[in-house]
Amino acid sequence: METPIIPLVTDEQKQAEETWRKSIPAQVFLNYFFALNYHIQEGDDALGGLQHLPYFRAHEAELTDADVQNITRLLHACWSTEYALRATAELGDEDYLRNALHWTFPQAYHTILAGLQAFLYTTGVRSNNPSLIRREVGRLVVRNAYPRPVSFYAAGSYGDFSIHRLPLAGYKAGLHIAGKEIEAQAQIGQFLRTTRKMKAQWTRQQVQNNPNTAIRSQKTGKPLDKWTAAHWQQITWRLGYTTIFDLLGRLQISQTSREIERYVEADIDFKLFHESLLHVVSYLNGIHETYVAKAIGLERYQQLIADLPKHLQHGFVQERLRTRVEPQLTGEQHEPQLGVAA
Repeated sequence: METPIIPLVTDEQKQAEETWRKSIPAQVFLNYFFALNYHIQEGDDALGGLQHLPYFRAHEAELTDADVQNITRLLHACWSTEYALRATAELGDEDYLRNALHWTFPQAYHTILAGLQAFLYTTGVRSNNPSLIRREVGRLVVRNAYPRPVSFYAAGSYGDFSIHRLPLAGYKAGLHIAGKEIEAQAQIGQFLRTTRKMKAQWTRQQVQNNPNTAIRSQKTGKPLDKWTAAHWQQITWRLGYTTIFDLLGRLQISQTSREIERYVEADIDFKLFHESLLHVVSYLNGIHETYVAKAIGLERYQQLIADLPKHLQHGFVQERLRTRVEPQLTGEQHEPQLGVAA
């Protein structure tokens, strides 16, 4: 009787290994957004930090009634999209949230974009052009218009990136959920570098595909296939700064269904992913709402909230007004209401 050969790795183990391997990109993406939320929670003070910023204290705008109407439309778009994102979280078990990524990713991106546009409107930037919006908000981040937890950014040319206001970003990022500030900053640093690298590569492709901008060989006159550091430096100005808004722009991947399938099929904690994303969204929307309230006046902003559509009344918008916006404009702090997340 022959002794049976017992394989070192069973079929079940092979399948588990394959599932884990396929899940790595999704796990890394979850790590990034969990790290962003962790870093925000660790660095946030009771009032969100805005009132300490000279840029915020000096922020004012001359706005007509038509301007306020335009800002209101942007805010309504922001809040309705956030409402939909929150509704998904309330409805969702793990399987529902997994399949909801097809719309929750773009919802998270577009609610923040609409709130950002409302803020930019009060600074005189009134455009739907994504490149212009990205450039302007990059400048605002660098000028310290945002609280410390989200004021970090990356700069520099390909192969020579520098990260600012994130002192622990140089540490090696792990493949696990951050449990310490050093781990969170390491993962955010990696997120910034990979995002800026992708932007640089995309920009190079755009430059080289355009006959008027392509960098050419001095010998042949043809567009160069291989670039030196000096060539990369020539396009650095086109990159602007890489900020948290570029990181959130990565959520647009869901608009190509083949890409999102990698995440839907992954074996990760989708509930944690959704919670992390929602907290980041709420934090950034709260910042932009506070800037708008300061620009149009708190009393007028309060009236705007009082006149909200029915589906937005008595919910997260009012709660953020009480716990985030009003305290930063009046100095009076309010305790959060139980059961209403801002």
